[in-house]
Formats: sequence, structure tokens, C-alpha cells
Amino acid sequence: MTDSDSTYTRIYTFVRKIPPGQVATYGQIARLADCGARQVGYALAALKDDSIPWFRMINAKGEISLPRGKELQRALLEQEGVRFDESGKVNLKDFGWEPPL
Repeated sequence: MTDSDSTYTRIYTFVRKIPPGQVATYGQIARLADCGARQVGYALAALKDDSIPWFRMINAKGEISLPRGKELQRALLEQEGVRFDESGKVNLKDFGWEPPL
């Protein structure tokens, strides 16, 4: 197993813990997985299937960061009850995941 593989495994472990109807930021998962926020994005981009709830990841501004697929990600989040404001942002105080200590 390479360092990248073990980092991705840690990232996926934390992303799987985000409950339906909540979101986490790339930076939040990066801190939990002891890596950089870009690595979180790379790990999610490397996914081959939907076994990880990748769509629950947004940026620190409460926005979807995907260059493509924004509509799909928003639809999946809305199906879980996540609401967006008129500017397309998620209120992290209302929908942000707080991992147990």
C-alpha cells in the first residue's frame, strides 16, 4: 500500500461518516484525515463508483466546487433535505456535519 492509498483510505473512512442531510468541507475532512484539502478532492475524483457519498462534500464557502456535475450534486443533496440559498450556498451552521469528538 502506498502513502497515497492509505491517505485515500483515511479520507474515504471520514467521508462515509457524514450522515444523510449533512455536508462537510474539504478542509474539515483534510484535518480529520491528516492531509491537505486538495488531496481530499483528488481522492474523491479517483472514485470508481458511488460507494462513498462524495456529493456531501462542499467548499468552506458552502458552495459546490465541482466544475462539472453541479446539478447532480445539488439534486442529491436536496433529496436528502439540504437546502441552498438564493446564491447557491448551503448554510454550514444548519447542515454542516460535526464529527463526534
